[in-house]
Formats: sequence, structure tokens, C-alpha cells
Amino acid sequence: MFKKILIANRGEIALRIIAACKELGIPTVAIYSEADRDLLHVRFSDEAVCIGPARSHESYLNIPSIISAAEITNVDAIHPGYGYLAESAYFAEVCDTCGIQFIGPPASIIRLMGDKAKARKTIQSLGIPTVPGTGIINQETVEDTVFQARQVGFPLMIKAVAGGGGKGMRIIRNEDEFSDSLSLVQLEAQNAFGSSDVYLERYLENPRHIEFQILADEQGNVVHLGERDCSIQRNHQKLIEESPSPCMSHKKVMELGNQVVHAMKKIGYQNAGTIEFLFDESGNYYFIEMNTRIQVEHPVTEMITGIDIVKQQILISAGQPLSYSQENIIFSGHSIECRINAESPDSFTPSPGRIHSYHAPGGPGIRVDSAAYPDCVISPYYDSLIAKLIAHGNDRSEAIARLNRALDTFVVEGIETTLPLHKRLINDSTFISGQYGTSFLENIFRKSV
Repeated sequence: MFKKILIANRGEIALRIIAACKELGIPTVAIYSEADRDLLHVRFSDEAVCIGPARSHESYLNIPSIISAAEITNVDAIHPGYGYLAESAYFAEVCDTCGIQFIGPPASIIRLMGDKAKARKTIQSLGIPTVPGTGIINQETVEDTVFQARQVGFPLMIKAVAGGGGKGMRIIRNEDEFSDSLSLVQLEAQNAFGSSDVYLERYLENPRHIEFQILADEQGNVVHLGERDCSIQRNHQKLIEESPSPCMSHKKVMELGNQVVHAMKKIGYQNAGTIEFLFDESGNYYFIEMNTRIQVEHPVTEMITGIDIVKQQILISAGQPLSYSQENIIFSGHSIECRINAESPDSFTPSPGRIHSYHAPGGPGIRVDSAAYPDCVISPYYDSLIAKLIAHGNDRSEAIARLNRALDTFVVEGIETTLPLHKRLINDSTFISGQYGTSFLENIFRKSV
């Protein structure tokens, strides 16, 4: 087992990793920017190292500073969390070169599945359908790209090969919009990911967004932990996730889950990962991408399986085999997560600032993952996520009832938050029926006009 782990992240996910390490008896090292010196992950880790100024590229994306912090604190592993360097094959390679275990998949797998065009081709070769689209588009002339767009058909999406988190993506409704939008997406991709490579993909109207959580050890064992329905989104950023999905039968989940497990065995996947699909209105499904890291919404799966996914990441990276087979995984009840952000609930305008009053709900079936506390400052430099509110019940109705009760008693004062929006969403008749798709939020706001 590892003697000490550095957490290359901040906020709630850093606290989540600290919790797993404490249960395993592993000391932790937190890193922090100058803006984050008062955050809870700094307080609750065993050691902490300041790695630079507030801006991410000078701190949480600063690989030399992170490796220096790892070396001076004598750690033997780094957990990247999600975001930042979690899907950086280069960072994983640097860790390996320095004799530090990267807690995640090998760099070669991150690189393969992180390149969305290559990932699509790989998954296609394993018999799983993908949304009609292209590889990295030919950009020799404008005519070439327009021809490829016509082949895919409108509406379509321009997507960054190295994209994620809703960045580097744009819906194109007709050919007149295409050329200008292509240039904009390429620029955004270059700025966000250091690569302007993009590909084209058919845009499906109002599909369901379903993802499968998998765990794979170094001995070749792979299991899936069921599905999460992540269809409620804004600008491709997830707002609410639940499991099991209201639109999928258990039989269908097991069939697709087994396909996913087979595919991951074929590519030699290791550690935690998530395979994402779109389902059209006829029930056809298409692979869209894979995330080679822990997901923000992983608590949803933990609540229905009882499996600590972060702890499993650490054990797998330490060379331990999975302690269970697919038959041993029991799915119990229903779980729903709301992402509470420091944003206006109406305009989604960021609302950084000081939290004057904070009270997290509790009671049966409620979990809150957060790094917030009274008098803490939500920085304008980072993601606006304040907390993840997760409710678990014996069935979906009980989970919704518990979520309603928790939202009523969740207090965050001093800044605007999306708490009122979540209350509105989970009480909408379409959500309660379970018959929603990715256009759900857009339709909610249309009703208000």
C-alpha cells in the first residue's frame, strides 16, 4: 500500500479523497493556490504545500510545481481527482518518470480514450455503435470541411477531440452557420486544451444521456456498477444525475453493461472510468465518449452499490485485485444528485463571494459532499460548484421526497446559488414522470416566458 498520497486538486473532491485515504490509513498531502490557503482540504490533510498564485495555470495545472511538492513531501502516489490534470496523459507519464504512482489509468489508455476521434474508432471496432460522424476533419480547404459536414448531415455538432466539461462543443443547425462556427470551436479548443483538432458528429434532438461506471484492476478483472442518467444539463454541463435511469429496464442495463465490460477488457482498461452514451427516442444507443477518471457524480453510484469508488481507485493503483465479481454487486434503491453552484438560478451568472451563513441538510438518506463552510469565500478563479446534494431512497419517489426535504433545509446565504432552480426542477411534472431528455432545462425556461 502507498505510504503517502498527494492530492492534485482542491475543494470537495480533495476532501473526498482525504476521507478515503483516512479509512485506508494513508497520510495525505494537499496542494493549494494562494487563493485557497483557508480551504478545508488544506486544514484536514496531514500536510499542505502552496504551489502558486490563484490562476489555475500557475497552480493546479502547474506540473513542475506539483511534482516538486510531491518530491519534497516524499509521496509515492498522486490522486488527480477530476478536472485539471485528471485526464492528462502527459502528467501521468511525468509521474511515472519520477517514480510516483498516478492513481488512474496508464498514460497510453488516457491518450487513446481521451482522443475522442480515436476512442470512437476503437469502440466501433468492438461492436458498440457510435453517433454518425467523422474522424479529425480534413481542413485543407473550406470546401473539404463543408463536404464532410454534408456527409454527416445537419443538425450536427462540432466537437474538440480533446474536449470535456462542455467546452469545445457547438450545435450547428444549417450549412450557413458552419464555417464561422468551426473557427470559433477550434479557437476555444486551442485555448482550453492546447489542441485545435475537432471532429463532426450528428446531433440527436432531446436524447437521454446515460453513462456506465466501471472499475478494472491490473489483473484484467472488470465490473460495471450500473448506469447513471445525466440527461438534465445546461450547455452540456450536468445539473442532476440519478440511478437507476427511469427509462431503462434492469435487463437492458445488464445487457449494455456486459458490452461495456467486454470492451474495457479488450482495450486493457485499468482503474475507474465512465463510458457515456446517447439514447434516441426509439431506444437506439450510441457511444459518445469515455472519461478516464472519477466523475463528479460518482456518489450516485456509491449510494446504490455501497462501493467506495475512490477507495477502489487507490487499491487498484496499489496493485490489488478487485475483491468482488459482477455477480457480487447488489443494486439497492434509488439515488439522485443535485449540483449546487454559485450562480444565479435564473441567468446562471457566476456569483462568487463570501458565504455568510451555511447549513447542510442531514437526516435519513441524505449525503452532502462539499468544502463550503460559514465565512468561506467562493473564488472567481475556479469552478462554481459549492456542494453536491445526494438523496437515496428505497425507490425513486422516496428519493425525490428526501431530496425535497433536504433542499428545504439547505442554507447558503451571502451569494446566489442554484438551490431554487433544483427545487423547481425536481417538482416539475416531466421530471417526476421520468420522461425527460437533454432538452428538459431548455423546456423549463421556455415555460416561464
